[in-house]
Amino acid sequence: MSNLLMKYLLALSLTLSTLSCAQAGDGASVYYNPVIKYSLPDPTVIKAADGYFYLYATEDTHNVPIYRSKDLVTWRYAGTAFTDATRPMDFVPNGGIWAPDINYVNGKYVLYYSKSEWGKTWECGIGVAVSDRPNGGFHDAHKLFISSEVGIENCIDPFFIRVDSCNYLFWGSFHDIYGVQLSDDGLSIMEGAQPKKIAGGLIEATMIVKHDNFFYLIGSAGSCCEGANSTYRLVMARSRNLFGPYVDRNGGSAVGDHFSPLLNKSPEVYGPGHCSEWVTDDAGQTWMLYHGYQSADVDAGRVVYLDKIVWGNDGWPQVQGMRPSTEAEVPVFGSQDGISEKKTVSDNAYLINHVSDGGYYRIDSPDNDLFSWQVYNASGNMVLKGESKKTAIVDASMIQRGLYILKVNGKTGRCCEKIWRQ
Repeated sequence: MSNLLMKYLLALSLTLSTLSCAQAGDGASVYYNPVIKYSLPDPTVIKAADGYFYLYATEDTHNVPIYRSKDLVTWRYAGTAFTDATRPMDFVPNGGIWAPDINYVNGKYVLYYSKSEWGKTWECGIGVAVSDRPNGGFHDAHKLFISSEVGIENCIDPFFIRVDSCNYLFWGSFHDIYGVQLSDDGLSIMEGAQPKKIAGGLIEATMIVKHDNFFYLIGSAGSCCEGANSTYRLVMARSRNLFGPYVDRNGGSAVGDHFSPLLNKSPEVYGPGHCSEWVTDDAGQTWMLYHGYQSADVDAGRVVYLDKIVWGNDGWPQVQGMRPSTEAEVPVFGSQDGISEKKTVSDNAYLINHVSDGGYYRIDSPDNDLFSWQVYNASGNMVLKGESKKTAIVDASMIQRGLYILKVNGKTGRCCEKIWRQ
């Protein structure tokens, strides 16, 4: 077995051990936090045309991990946004890909991302890539700008929003928050547009949501990444206009670093912050995903939490107790005879993903039952086969160049995928 495969299997075993603890049983009306017990910092989420939610995160998993869910509670690994061949390299070549932001623009899945090395606040920047599908295949990655080019320090943490048929990008990390208008396709800065400052240096991880004629600026203040010593927390301000002025509950200016609290740490969760776009379920309830450290297992990294947002009589968003929940009623998704229900919604598909380094393929089963897999060449002859439970790694690195079909058969169904071996 190659060192590469051994390394990948180790990472896989960690993923599986954490996910199995996070999943609620079929038909459950209560979920337990964290909903993903694997390190996925800075989550961003989108509901795709296939009805699934897709979550992307800072690449603790190489090339930007993607998870999918039908109900925001039960998540399964669905691949990576990039491969080593498509990984953005046109700026900060040695940098990590941080804080992605996924969107659907003009019929394409558009992913904004940060490229940065820790502490190099003038060399980091923001790029963009596109795909026809939500579970990977991002290509045409290119730079939008880097800090030294626009004269704004620490240009990371992008956030896209579309308002009145126009596209905008906001960004920044502890060196002021800025926004600018984008082109109609969202892939470049609008010609002649200049960045405008909307908040000071207290926060990073901008997320803006519109509710009842107000724009709410949600940010994260404090230290994100120090385990039990993290002071990360969610804060907020609001404005009648997208570009401000934003103010806190007392009328203090966000440009002057005045924000009101939204979510603080708890005895169970350290450093909660960097929330995703907010999601509305079938009952009209608002939900957010965010990362935090489990006090019971800080070494697991920044895992993913889910909590409900309640809009107060004063219009401001609230999280119960301003603390992460340990358990709560599940979001309302799915329907039976037209009636939405409070229960988890199962994902019964087999998922096949190409491992970016080497000729390895990963098969994820929706259950723990035995399944079989076979690889056939273009002539219909079987060249590889195997059986597994839960997850299998198919080593196709030694087969000859050509077109192959990987087929999977199990209790819950069948699937197949074409393989091209270089």
